[in-house]
Amino acid sequence: MGGIVGGHETRGIGVNTSELLKTIKEIKNKKIQISEFKPGEKYDLVHFTVFKPFSFSLPFRKPAKKVVLTIHDLIPLIYPKHYPGGIKGNFIFLIQKLLIKKNVDAIITISETSKKDICRFLGVNPEKIHVIYLAPKKVFKKVENNNLKQEVKKKYNLPDKFALYVGDVNYNKNIPNLIKAVKLAKTPLVICGKQAKGIEKENLNHPELRHLKDINWSGVLRLGFVPDEDMAVIYNLATVYCQPSYYEGFGLPVLEALACGCPVVASKTQALVEIAEGVATFVDPKDPQDIADGLNSFIKGSKLPREYSWEKTAKETLDLYAKI
Repeated sequence: MGGIVGGHETRGIGVNTSELLKTIKEIKNKKIQISEFKPGEKYDLVHFTVFKPFSFSLPFRKPAKKVVLTIHDLIPLIYPKHYPGGIKGNFIFLIQKLLIKKNVDAIITISETSKKDICRFLGVNPEKIHVIYLAPKKVFKKVENNNLKQEVKKKYNLPDKFALYVGDVNYNKNIPNLIKAVKLAKTPLVICGKQAKGIEKENLNHPELRHLKDINWSGVLRLGFVPDEDMAVIYNLATVYCQPSYYEGFGLPVLEALACGCPVVASKTQALVEIAEGVATFVDPKDPQDIADGLNSFIKGSKLPREYSWEKTAKETLDLYAKI
């Protein structure tokens, strides 16, 4: 029997965990029974799917014969000024490093880029870390229904041509340079994600948000949270998708956009090149003019560097469970 512990976010880690679970169940592997983890129960294997460096993500005692931990990225450790752990958080991180060495049998991560970070920051043997790529959900695909496209365009009051960004507005996402770039490119920008929508209500003196202090949001349409069915149509309507991040552990919206047939302009950073080499236009995230040039002269690539599917992700995860 295996127990899985996951996140609850509407996008991101929570969705990745639910897609993994759903697909594992569809594979119908009779050798494995999956249940939600309950402390005190006996398990052959427990898989923790969330790791936050500065808050406890693992129990003190090993909860099963085998323990698997998914670490998506370590962005808070890469940009400590913008994601301060504080005295308590840094102390928790030191304890967690010991717990990982002592109690975790295998680590899953989502890119070779994140694997290098885990080795560097957590001091983990690379042989213990297994890269299993994420995938876009099946809802993200090309939409041929023009009536549906027009309905969604009207519902969200979208312009005829626009650059699209999907996600949060943390420091590593590089939103200030994206907004400078779209103004230089004379292209309207549409942002989907609840963080950007409510930014005026936030404390912009907070270390994680102060990079947004002097942004001029005029000409930027902030839609807030958008359900997947509408999001797929918006990707289809977009002229170009832009992922201008300084750093990513993966970059799932890039794959979502490509699955919908939307051209992609992305930062020339390790993980984004790793997942979309040959199909995206890569730009310098520190140079708004270079991003703008990309938005005005993007390529449409044809072949991804590898297959991305939840079936593949689930199968590789099950194979790892059996191997450790």
